[in-house]
Order: sequence, then C-alpha cells, then structure tokens
Amino acid sequence: MIHRRTLLLSAAALVPLTLTARAAPGSAFSPRDKADIASIEAYLNGLKSLKAHFMQVAQDGGISEGTVWLQRPGRMRFQYDPPAPYLLIAAHGQLIFNDSALQQTSQIGLGRTPLGILLAETVDLSGTVTVIGLQRLPGQLQLTLIRTDSPGDGSLTLIFADPPLTLRQWTVVDAQRRETHVTLYNAQLGGSFDQQLFEQIVVQGPRSR
Repeated sequence: MIHRRTLLLSAAALVPLTLTARAAPGSAFSPRDKADIASIEAYLNGLKSLKAHFMQVAQDGGISEGTVWLQRPGRMRFQYDPPAPYLLIAAHGQLIFNDSALQQTSQIGLGRTPLGILLAETVDLSGTVTVIGLQRLPGQLQLTLIRTDSPGDGSLTLIFADPPLTLRQWTVVDAQRRETHVTLYNAQLGGSFDQQLFEQIVVQGPRSR
C-alpha cells in the first residue's frame, strides 16, 4: 500500500534508486556543471505541458501506475489506475489528494512541497532554489534541488535522458525523509488539456490540513 501522507507531500509523484552526488549549498560548480544546470533550467522553462503514463514506487515498495497530466504553471493531475483509490491534483496553489477508499481529501500549499519547484511559473535554479547535487551517468543527468529558505521541506531529484535532454524520472524526498519515485513512459510534450482535469476532486469525507 502507498503511504497516503507520502503521496500528499511528494506527489507526482522515479525508479532507479541511484544516489546523487551532493554538494553543499553555495559550493562552486565547474563550468561544465554550470552549463548543464543552465541547459536543464532552459529545458524546464520550455516544458509547458506533458501527458505520460507513470509508474510510482513508494517508500514501502508499493507500486502503482496511471496517467499524469502536467501543465505549467502550477497544474498537475495524477490519475491512478484501479485498484489504487487515489487521485492527486495540483491547482490554485494547492496540492490536493483524494483517497476514495477512506473517503478523505487532504491538501497542502504547493509552495511547501518539492513538487512546486517543477510547477513554478519560472524555474530559476538559483536564489529561492538551491542545486545540491549534479551527477552524470552514461546517457543520463541527475539534478537534486531544495528550497533555499526551507531545506527541511524535502528535496526533488530530476533525472533526464541526455542527449537529447528529456525528463524521464523524478524522486521526491519529503520532510520525513520518505522517498517516492516516479518514472514517465510514452510522454507526449506540448498541447492543451481540458482544464476540468485539474478541478475534478469531490470531497467525500472530512478535509484535513
């Protein structure tokens, strides 16, 4: 079973558990590192919408699949395939999680989650966001980010195929150090979506914050 609090905080919710080499915030990066970071920043700012199949692996090893829609800024929907009773939506500055089995809906401010970094209107990998890790593997780049002012909120590791630079996976570590890994398959970039995708959560039970 997927831990519902992990889903709420990490969301959107990547499979290889490859450790990312880490650097202390503010430490110097090489010119090549800086060029790679700049390329990733440009790529993310050019990523306006995406639809893909996903596979999610939770901290306890539970696996679920479904469809994800991403629309920057600030919108995402994780539609989990049955029998998983979950629906996760980012919209209106909130990350909203519905568990139909428990008949509960919970929400948290998107800005308090690592996922908010990816969904920001402008992705700026400096200032409010600190890059703490960059690792190159054959055909792959991994970048680990934290919020500069609130590192305790958790981290986001983005995993790209390269070349060409393409987002394939991400790992979210929440404030309790729980990891959620998401891998994207058959991603379709660009296009527009019905905005009701980001609105359709029915509150079926008591709401908690």
